[in-house]
Amino acid sequence: MPEVARTADEMISGMTPIVQPGNFVFITTNDPALVASLSYEAISTFKEDEGLSMLIPVELAEKSMLNVDQPMRCITLNVFSSLEGVGLTAAVSKALGDNGIPCNMIAAFHHDHVFVPSQVCDQAQGILTSLQNQASKKS
Repeated sequence: MPEVARTADEMISGMTPIVQPGNFVFITTNDPALVASLSYEAISTFKEDEGLSMLIPVELAEKSMLNVDQPMRCITLNVFSSLEGVGLTAAVSKALGDNGIPCNMIAAFHHDHVFVPSQVCDQAQGILTSLQNQASKKS
């Protein structure tokens, strides 16, 4: 594994945003049968008081007769950031927010992932690449 980025500058300058294939939707359910049928193909789950939130491929949601009105794309930030790192999420969400793009961040063990509405994915990737380039020039 490459060296872990720990500072905001290291994380932002090394983030290399890459759009992942596919469209996804967030759903929530308390139905054990639905959880069982969807969980294997979910790319993320989180238990909340209101139910199990799941992030699933649009095609699976359509097959399951679930709402697909808000399809999202995933942009992976390909930097190995420390779980104790501070500033990456704030910088990414601010850059996107300043351009009117909503985002949902999911931090996993190796990378952070940004989910943005499908129709603005290319614009979001451009903004994040520009943010990375600006940070690289400072380093």
